[in-house]
Amino acid sequence: MKKLLIALVSLVPALTFAAGSNVPLESANIDLHDKASLERGLDLFQKYCSGCHSTKYQRYSRVAEDLDISIDDMKAKYKYNDSKVGSLMENAIPAKDAAKWFGATPPDLTLVARVRGEDWVYSYLKGFYKDPSRPFGVNNRVFPSVGMPHVLEELQGVSEPVFETQQIDGVEVQTLKELTPATGGSMTAEEYDQAAKDITGFLVYSAEPIRLERESTGVWVMGFLFIFFIVAYLLKKEYWRDVH
Repeated sequence: MKKLLIALVSLVPALTFAAGSNVPLESANIDLHDKASLERGLDLFQKYCSGCHSTKYQRYSRVAEDLDISIDDMKAKYKYNDSKVGSLMENAIPAKDAAKWFGATPPDLTLVARVRGEDWVYSYLKGFYKDPSRPFGVNNRVFPSVGMPHVLEELQGVSEPVFETQQIDGVEVQTLKELTPATGGSMTAEEYDQAAKDITGFLVYSAEPIRLERESTGVWVMGFLFIFFIVAYLLKKEYWRDVH
C-alpha cells in the first residue's frame, strides 16, 4: 500500500506538466508510417534544435535503422559531432553554459511528445509571437512566458499578438485573442505548417520508437485471443454436454 501511494504521488508532477495551458490546440495528425516526413523532421531538429536540446534516449544508429537512412547518410547529413554512430543523440551545448545563457538548462526532448502530446508540440511550434517584454523578444501562446528564442523564426517569420480586454471582478484584463499571420520568414504558411508537423512527427517517433511494432503486435494478439475464445467456448460446450 505504501509503495502504491508513493507511485501515485510521483505521478503528480508529470500530470501537471502534461496539463499545459488552456489554449485550444491544433490537431497534428501525425502519420508514423510517413518516413519521409520523419526524416525531414530529423533534419530540421538537428539543424535548429539539437544545438541546445538533446534526444539522449535515442541512438543515431537506431534512428537510421527505423527511418531507412543509411549509416553513411546519417553520418554525413544528421550527425554534427565526432561521436560514434551508435552513441546517444546528445546536444552540443554544455549544461552549465546553457543554464547561464537561458536561465535554465534546455530540457531533453526525447519524451516531450509522450508527456505533452503531439497536438501540444505542434501548436507550440506554431505559437510564437512578438513580445518585446521577454528576454528574447518572443512569447508563446501555448507556453506563456517561454524562456527560449524562436529558433525557427527565419522559416516562419514572426506573428503579432491581438489582445482583447475583459472585465474580471471589476478589473480590466488583457487576454490573447489570436495571432496575425507570420511575416518575414523564408517559408509560406503552408510550408511552415508542414515543417512543424515534420518536427512533431520526429519527436512523436522519438518518444516511442517501438510504437508501430507494438500496435502491430497488439492486432495479432487480439486476433489470437478472439480465435482462442471461440475454441475455448466450443470446448466448454463439449465438456458440459453430458452435464446439461
